[in-house]
Amino acid sequence: MRACVRLAELDWIDMMSIIIVEYTGPKVGPMTMDGEDGTDRLALKAFITVPSNHTPWYKHSQSDMYLNLGPTKSEPMSVGARPATFLEDFRVTWSDNHIRQMEGGRAIQLVLDQNSGCGFASKRQYLFGRVSMKIKLVPGDSAGTVTAFYMNSDTNSVRDELDFEFLGNRSGQPYTVQTNIYANGKGDREQRVNLWFDPSADFHTYTILWNHHHIVFYVDEVPIRVYKNHEARGIPYPLRQPMGVYSTLWEADDWATRGGLEKIDWSKAPFLAYYKDFDIEGCPVPGPANCASSPANWWEGNAYQALNAMEYRRYRWVRVNHMIYDYCTDKSRYPVTPPECVAGI
Repeated sequence: MRACVRLAELDWIDMMSIIIVEYTGPKVGPMTMDGEDGTDRLALKAFITVPSNHTPWYKHSQSDMYLNLGPTKSEPMSVGARPATFLEDFRVTWSDNHIRQMEGGRAIQLVLDQNSGCGFASKRQYLFGRVSMKIKLVPGDSAGTVTAFYMNSDTNSVRDELDFEFLGNRSGQPYTVQTNIYANGKGDREQRVNLWFDPSADFHTYTILWNHHHIVFYVDEVPIRVYKNHEARGIPYPLRQPMGVYSTLWEADDWATRGGLEKIDWSKAPFLAYYKDFDIEGCPVPGPANCASSPANWWEGNAYQALNAMEYRRYRWVRVNHMIYDYCTDKSRYPVTPPECVAGI
């Protein structure tokens, strides 16, 4: 499948300025990123971004970021990969009458109303791997709602946790995604990014890659956050506790939208979010004893130990154009910069 910019919709003057900005460094020509197994992961021809300060955030779709990416292939099948239906790998954890199966169980609808929100979780825990879901978020006036997709070790005070939290908005405002990382019980590592598309108009893929080297949060194929393993420097990193996969839709109008200034409007209920293409590829626990430590797992391969050149370019684009909060630079909370922020990615 090819992703191509709809050229007629773009302003060529701005496009030229983007090209100049993006290619001030060494020239990056056509390249192919291959995994150790020989799987063709990305055939890159060119890269163009749309600046958020010119066109309204909702005007361009995800494909407008790239020009002619070329075909891609999925990673090789692994232990616990690609459940066929929701109930095959997941269970309802909260308010089962607010979760509705669709398309024969291949998709679900989450419902939030004045009576309850809802949630679900994987039936098993996993130690390292990749999890992803396609989600279509609550449309319209969703202020005060939170749609969460996360991993959690369920170990209370020493928990490990990797969070995507999608913060609802007033109609016409950008959707904000907050990420957070807990390692050995220590959290408060929030970063917030305004999404550069309308995530309620269609499904988009949200992915967490977790291996011995780093944790990467992806929106579609764009890395928006990287947390490197610097445990050798005394910085906590989730290495030993398996985690389950969770998702919830709930009301949090005391903090979710503009710090709690925007309250939920129950006249707009029910609030609906949709999920499909549930994908877990990792080492199940309990499971084969040597799975989590095996360097043969595709997610531990050289191609997944650090961002490649194009991923890093995309990552910088997000941070420059769309990041609105980073705990690393919040001097009111952290007069001394946290060590993981100094260590880098």
